[in-house]
Amino acid sequence: MQITWLGHSGFRIEIGDQVLLIDPWLSGNPMFPEARRAEAVAGATAVLVTHGHGDHAADAVAIARAGRIPVVGIYDLVGWWQETEGVEAVGFNRGGTVRLGDVAVTMVAASHSSTLRRDGAPAAAGSEAGFMIAGEGRTIYVSGDTDVMADMAVFQALHAPEIGILCAGGHFTMDMRRAAYAARTFFAFRTVIPCHYRTFPLLEQSAAALREGLPGVEVIEPEVLVPIAL
Repeated sequence: MQITWLGHSGFRIEIGDQVLLIDPWLSGNPMFPEARRAEAVAGATAVLVTHGHGDHAADAVAIARAGRIPVVGIYDLVGWWQETEGVEAVGFNRGGTVRLGDVAVTMVAASHSSTLRRDGAPAAAGSEAGFMIAGEGRTIYVSGDTDVMADMAVFQALHAPEIGILCAGGHFTMDMRRAAYAARTFFAFRTVIPCHYRTFPLLEQSAAALREGLPGVEVIEPEVLVPIAL
C-alpha cells in the first residue's frame, strides 16, 4: 500500500488493484506543483470526492473525463455530474459500500457542509462524507472535512481502521488537538496522517499537537508527492 499526499486534502492511494485519487484539488492549490500533475494522476482508476467544496472537488470532473475513470461519491453530486458533464459516476450514500476492483469503499458520515458554485451562488451538493477504504487486509479511514463526532465510535466498531487520514487544520474543520482527541477516544489507529493544514496561513502549520496527543501512534506529517509505504 502506498499513500501520497497531493497537498491540502488530496491523496493518491495505491491499494490492491486500484489507484484512488481522493479529493484531488490540483489546479490553484498553492501546495501542489502544477508541472507534476501528470505524475499525480497517472494510472488512476477512480476519483473519490468527499463533498462539493472547490478545495476538494474542483478538479474531479476534469480528471475523471481525461482518464475515462469514474468519479465516486455522494449520489446527488456525482449523479448531477454524470447528467451535466457526461462523466462516469458511482453514486452512493452514507452507510453504503461499493466495490472498486479488489477494494471496498464504505461511505460514512462527516460533520461539515457541502456546496458548490453554480451561476455565481452556492448550491447544495448533497451531503458531506468520509470513506472507509478496505483492501490488502487493512482499512483506511479518510475523514473528509469534519469535527469530532460520537459516530466515530460506531466507525471503529464496524470497521476498525488501522490508518487514519484526518483533517486537522482548524477553522473549517477540527484542529490538531481535536483530531488527537477523536483518534485516541474513538479509534485504535496504528498510523495517523493529518491533512487540510499548511495550505493557507489561516490553517494550522504543524502537526506537533497531534503527535503530542497520540503517544504510541505513528503520526506521519506528509510531504507533497513523497510516497508513504505502509
